[in-house]
Amino acid sequence: MTDIEGWCEPRFAAVREVLAGLLGTCDVGASAAVFLDGEPVVDLWGGYADVDRSAGWGRDTLTCVNSTSKNMTALCALVLADRGELDLSAPVSAYWPEFAAAGKENVLVRHVLSHTAGLPELSGLAAVEDLYDWEKVTAGLAAQAPEWEPGTDAGYHALTFGFLVGEVVRRVTGRSLGEFFAEEVAGPLGADFHFGLTADHDSRVAPLIAPSSLTDLFAAGAPMGPDGVRREYEGAAVRVRDVNSVAWRRAQIPAVNGFGNARSVALVQSVLANHGSAGGVRLLSSRGCELAWQEVFRGEDRVLRTPTSWTVGFGGFGGTFGWGGWGGSLVVSDPTARMTVAYVMNQMIDRDRQEDNRGMEIVMAAYSGLG
Repeated sequence: MTDIEGWCEPRFAAVREVLAGLLGTCDVGASAAVFLDGEPVVDLWGGYADVDRSAGWGRDTLTCVNSTSKNMTALCALVLADRGELDLSAPVSAYWPEFAAAGKENVLVRHVLSHTAGLPELSGLAAVEDLYDWEKVTAGLAAQAPEWEPGTDAGYHALTFGFLVGEVVRRVTGRSLGEFFAEEVAGPLGADFHFGLTADHDSRVAPLIAPSSLTDLFAAGAPMGPDGVRREYEGAAVRVRDVNSVAWRRAQIPAVNGFGNARSVALVQSVLANHGSAGGVRLLSSRGCELAWQEVFRGEDRVLRTPTSWTVGFGGFGGTFGWGGWGGSLVVSDPTARMTVAYVMNQMIDRDRQEDNRGMEIVMAAYSGLG
């Protein structure tokens, strides 16, 4: 068992026990948080911020949460939709005219949010550095043809999700996804979560640690194809080394490069679980939140090659919703219980080689506190 800092309500003591157990075995540094009715009931952290275990994981340590970032990006779209500034049933080209090329005139905004747009990969991505050029990536997506008839099937849009949603947000608001999130979501809530991390936060960043026995050349796995084998992917794979680079921090890749900790992740997502508000701050109406847990696709995802449920912006899990990131971070929200649970760590696990239930152990411990 490892010493844990922070606090939790006594009924959620099981979360503290699970986190301590993880830090005493497979984790290096990590944080866990639970929000109930839009208010914190668990805020815990412990371990170390570096692989050498020379710097402690502090209250305000940040790390890249990879695809857990998608939950934040999706919330931005739902906020705009609730305000009447974005019609989720409109064609993407209504806001981004160039996007109608190559047979995409019938791709709707909701298709982009539910991974059913048919654009799961970036064609022509030669190097990770290409991801840092917003105009180049979005122009490429506008010119690209869909892999399937939009809206008829789903395939995880691992990197493209953030560029597609982010460009729609930019066309509607005139602001980048990161700017909109900072000004309209994180700012009002006081949430310490960032896209396009600035240099003044660098000292707080805990670099991600490659899975045991692997180096920082460990790369995100190539997705599967419809034949059950790895899809051929000619572009550059994202490595741990890339995610830990300064260039990655400064860029805006809204599907995968948000920086935060469990407290900030849970705070932001608790807005949806609590039907529109958190900490006394209302961001959208109760009805505007419902899309987050209403299923729009169920079936075998063409990329993930596993049965999947997609809502408008999130993965659906039997009445709960959320999503996790490469390496292990996770956020899950339950609108019935009005609870959000988040787990953020620096030690990655390669799920192709080892089962990773860390985040779900934290989630189940939180449920035990509800009685």
